[in-house]
Amino acid sequence: MRLSRLWVQIPTSGSSVRLSGFCPGPRPHAYFRCSYCDSRTLILKDGGGGPFWVGAAGGSDNMAGRDRIVHLLKQLERAACRCPAHSHTFHQGAAAAGGRKTDYAFEMASSNIRYGAGVSAEVGMDLQNLGAQNVCLMTDRTLTRLPPMQAVLESLVRNRVRFQVFDDVRVEPTDSSFKEAISFAKTDSFDVFVAVGGGSVIDTCKAANLYSCHPDADFLDFVNAPIGKGRPVTRALKPLIAVPTTAGTGSETTGVAIFDYEPLKAKTGIASRALRPTLGIVDPLHTLSMPERVAANSGFDVLCHALESYTALPYSQRAPCPTNPINRPAYQGSNPISDVWSRHALSVVSKYMKRAVRDSEDLEARSSMHLASVFAGIGFGNAGVHLCHGMSYPIAGNVKTHTARGYSVEHPLVPHGLSVVLTAPAVFSFTAPMCPERHLEAAEILGADVRQVKRADAGAVLADTLRRFLFDLQVEDGLGAVGYDKDDIPALVKGTLPQERVTKLSPRAHTEEDLSRLFETSMKLY
Repeated sequence: MRLSRLWVQIPTSGSSVRLSGFCPGPRPHAYFRCSYCDSRTLILKDGGGGPFWVGAAGGSDNMAGRDRIVHLLKQLERAACRCPAHSHTFHQGAAAAGGRKTDYAFEMASSNIRYGAGVSAEVGMDLQNLGAQNVCLMTDRTLTRLPPMQAVLESLVRNRVRFQVFDDVRVEPTDSSFKEAISFAKTDSFDVFVAVGGGSVIDTCKAANLYSCHPDADFLDFVNAPIGKGRPVTRALKPLIAVPTTAGTGSETTGVAIFDYEPLKAKTGIASRALRPTLGIVDPLHTLSMPERVAANSGFDVLCHALESYTALPYSQRAPCPTNPINRPAYQGSNPISDVWSRHALSVVSKYMKRAVRDSEDLEARSSMHLASVFAGIGFGNAGVHLCHGMSYPIAGNVKTHTARGYSVEHPLVPHGLSVVLTAPAVFSFTAPMCPERHLEAAEILGADVRQVKRADAGAVLADTLRRFLFDLQVEDGLGAVGYDKDDIPALVKGTLPQERVTKLSPRAHTEEDLSRLFETSMKLY
């Protein structure tokens, strides 16, 4: 076999990178290793109809023609090496946006966050500083009697802030309950919004703010496609201060508002950076009033936010590439900055969640979980989630008679965090082949010993680790325990299909048959 050595200089910004390799005889491919990142060997196919012979530097025998060199360089540009020198993520921005199929950039966005025990007492001063003249204060009926709401009311009264209260927020809101809040917001000229509650309250307040600033908009104008029109928000909204009382949704950091769309019995939402709260006031004292199961289900939401965002499709593989940055979605795919927040949130969950659930007076644990919710919110608020959340929406939307422990509601309910985590073992077993290292890292953070584990077993190890975690926290034994059976699977799959805003971020492509198997596997956990 004759080997011909090749050196190619690839120019980068201010420097160049050398690719070295060899062409093994008449075979129509070559092998290269990048000197910039020392990436794995690249396999390049020669489409020229025969062997190419490239001489060594300095001019040895059988030099390839200019057209063959050009052909080879074009293949190098498309090769799998991911270093900044020549990967598909390294482009001149404007040029890339014009011709690429997948994105080449990501951006980070988050609300301002203020954290501290008792910091809710400052909200009245914040409203004064904003020059608020007429504040819309939203909460739910249970919270009106609890310390978090009382602390906020005292601050507003003490600072002589004029406000009106809307306390008809529904836990797990619907399009109808959103519309009721929107109608209230349109009744007066509110100049600032304040939300005191969990994700349901904060999301409802976001929607009320959005539509009161767009009084002529149809409700579906801003709702995510394909259910709604998914139009971008181009008008500035009023300031919104979020005071989260649960440690789970991370809604105080994101531009997303989720609700049940009753005509389809499935969850959908509105996603725009314009919806982000101006300020999130994270007061760990508020978490002390959470019942045990509310703490557990809120924590499961944090767990899945972290896991899904860390294992999501990389931002550079998400399509389409926006032709205008205003069209870049809030959920962009995993990226280096979101990874930091998601991994750290997962570490906090591993260390503190069981303590936080089991002891409502463990201020350290509950404070840590409150921060973990923020960390995961920043992570998934920019990277996104995928199958656990996409599949959770019909689980919550098609609930029949299940009564949720620890929730003071009059309607059947599968709490959001529970609906998300019930499919987690099946989902991560399914997605692991696409990024086994990340799945193994997640399992290790959650306490698994992965030193002798093969990459091929990453999904099984993470799934087993999650099952043990859920069993220790007394989670219901799968979808069957919350009222579903195999006959419900077609409806659950149908309700998942419109959730492409999140499901398309799964690192592994999936079919309706795949979704059916995931639901079937999730009917029983233990």
